[in-house]
Amino acid sequence: MTPAINSAAKAKITYHIHEYTHDTAAESYGLEAAEKLGLEPHRVFKTLVVALDGKALAVAVIPVELQLNMKLIAKAAGAKKAAMADKDDVMRSSGYVLGGVSPLGQKKRLPTFLHNSAKTLETIFVSAGRRGLEIELAPGDLISLTRGQFAELCLTTSDTERTDAQL
Repeated sequence: MTPAINSAAKAKITYHIHEYTHDTAAESYGLEAAEKLGLEPHRVFKTLVVALDGKALAVAVIPVELQLNMKLIAKAAGAKKAAMADKDDVMRSSGYVLGGVSPLGQKKRLPTFLHNSAKTLETIFVSAGRRGLEIELAPGDLISLTRGQFAELCLTTSDTERTDAQL
């Protein structure tokens, strides 16, 4: 049991654990999870920790196939700037190793933002606290357990094309 699983069990929500053999050569932990579990990538979410305005940390939970937009996470968190957090700060704050960071059961509760696309899904998959272990749960339960909120965190392809055309 990991702190993430313990958190879900303690809250008495409905969840399912999915395990697979992690390949240390995998380039993307999230895409590896989707592939090995036979899931569409838009249902598997990765947990990213960002530093806001160079100090406070926040969590972004986005589909593994998308990239986090720093301006959008900063806006959602009410900050001016966001950047990926230092890996040591992430491990210290979350209690998890990189590639196994779960939005659930972190040592320190951080502001958490879940990509809007999760609203359209019955369940999503996030890390259960170690590489090769995913927890499936309802997006609303993830929001409740993390005291998080839904937010637009990624630019779509059409948004990217529009931005490029404006430059």
